[in-house]
Amino acid sequence: MTARWTQRNPRWTWLAAVSILLLLDQSTKSYFSTILKLGEAVRVTDLLNFVHVLNTGAAFSLLADASGWQRWFFIGVSVLVVGVVSVACLAPHVEPLDRWAGAFVVGGGGGNLVDRIHIGAVVDFLDFHWRNIHWPAFNLADVFIVCAALTWCLVSLKAPPRQLTRKSPKELPS
Repeated sequence: MTARWTQRNPRWTWLAAVSILLLLDQSTKSYFSTILKLGEAVRVTDLLNFVHVLNTGAAFSLLADASGWQRWFFIGVSVLVVGVVSVACLAPHVEPLDRWAGAFVVGGGGGNLVDRIHIGAVVDFLDFHWRNIHWPAFNLADVFIVCAALTWCLVSLKAPPRQLTRKSPKELPS
């Protein structure tokens, strides 16, 4: 039995996954930016609105009120994270789950990086709320990054404990 193409070519599969995630993120942001005016909200359900907002800050609009330096700071951080995770995921011997989670980090981080470079802020369009309490608006790139982080956290909790190697009395320093 031969292995599937995706198993024989994990790096190409990873690059394809990152490309699909980037395309999905950018196309949804473009769609909502086109159909909604900046600041507009459309009620979808009692818990969800589609909105068109720009976030110049990070998660939860952290540093959004800074004087503009944060754009370059977040671009630098994004380039660093996307670069390091990409190099790690393209290494020869990477666990498949780590490679997939890395694809979601790079796809999401790359999508938000494109926004920061292109328009100076990240386009957000998902607004979950309960009555008048609104969660900060977000986008698919944010969902990708959070899913990857949660996956890594859950996997680390289930990791088997390391076996401690005990040294014999002869191996201990005297």
